[in-house]
Amino acid sequence: MWSMIGLVAFVAYFFRDPKRVGPDGDDLMVAPADGKVAKIDTAYFSEDYPDGAICISIFLSIFNVHVQRIPVAGDVLRKIYNKGKFLAAWNHKASYDNEQNYVALDTKWGKVGIKQIAGLVARRIVCRVKTGQALQKGDRMGLIRFGSRVDLIIPSSAHIISKVGDKVKGGETVMARARLEAKR
Repeated sequence: MWSMIGLVAFVAYFFRDPKRVGPDGDDLMVAPADGKVAKIDTAYFSEDYPDGAICISIFLSIFNVHVQRIPVAGDVLRKIYNKGKFLAAWNHKASYDNEQNYVALDTKWGKVGIKQIAGLVARRIVCRVKTGQALQKGDRMGLIRFGSRVDLIIPSSAHIISKVGDKVKGGETVMARARLEAKR
């Protein structure tokens, strides 16, 4: 019986969704997830970012809140789901090879991307936003169950505030500041 109570308590703790109040200001971008900044790649290239972008990877342990939030106000341009592998979330290949959901936003900053990446244990991505939807900074986006990684892809013109090793809270911690003269 105690093991069942313990399991129920763990699941309730894991799926918690605390209210978050982020900083004001269109020039501030907040973390899309709770966790630890694992990597900052200043030379990230993809179809959406042919001229390059910055990719900030956040690793979520099983003890972090697993709800993802919108980092900056914008409209959803597209949502792409890719079924993939289930490598450990801290593996550098996870950003490319693992099951993932990518959401591209059209923002005052330019194009901003959020990648929800499943890990070795986390094998279920939930994304509740829809193409064309207008979202505000801090809005709930979805969740990844039981440990994972989230990549935040931002224009290379941004001034990065966070550093590798920083512990961040989704919807609250400032990750970057826009160089407003460089936007779109």
